[in-house]
Amino acid sequence: MKDKITLGKLGAVYGIKGWLKIHSFTDDPEAILDYMPWSLKLGDKVQAVEVTDWRKHNNGLIAKIANYDDRDQAQTLVGSEILANPEALPELPEGEFYWRDLIGMTVVTTQGYDLGTVSDMMETGANDVLVVKANRNDAFGKKERLIPYLFEQVVVSVSVENKQISVDWDPGF
Repeated sequence: MKDKITLGKLGAVYGIKGWLKIHSFTDDPEAILDYMPWSLKLGDKVQAVEVTDWRKHNNGLIAKIANYDDRDQAQTLVGSEILANPEALPELPEGEFYWRDLIGMTVVTTQGYDLGTVSDMMETGANDVLVVKANRNDAFGKKERLIPYLFEQVVVSVSVENKQISVDWDPGF
């Protein structure tokens, strides 16, 4: 379960035959359908499901899940996270990373100062941002740093093997 990737969420029931709205977290909303099979997670419960049909609806997508044939049955799935296996994701070109690959990496300045660990990523429109949780005894009193993920300008290198990101960044900022 920990290795699964969250691709989206099931929204409200659509119609009376068990269709559900899909909120896709993928760049291209329809790409969520390329990552089958899905598992759904609601609370602590995870179950494998089969999408038997789907279609565009207004600006979104709706899907039909096998064995959920009426509105009441489908209602039990509303709010479920849509999960897929990491193997379903395409291989990335050299030097590109999925956000999930960066989470947990140590961030170190080019001068060797340990800024902390990547706890999250944010999309700002202009560029992605590393959310770095500072070390407990940070010399600059920081609890968290937001560092733009600008390769070659700020991010100097990423070492998947060493789980480390090297940045040209002022630790006091």
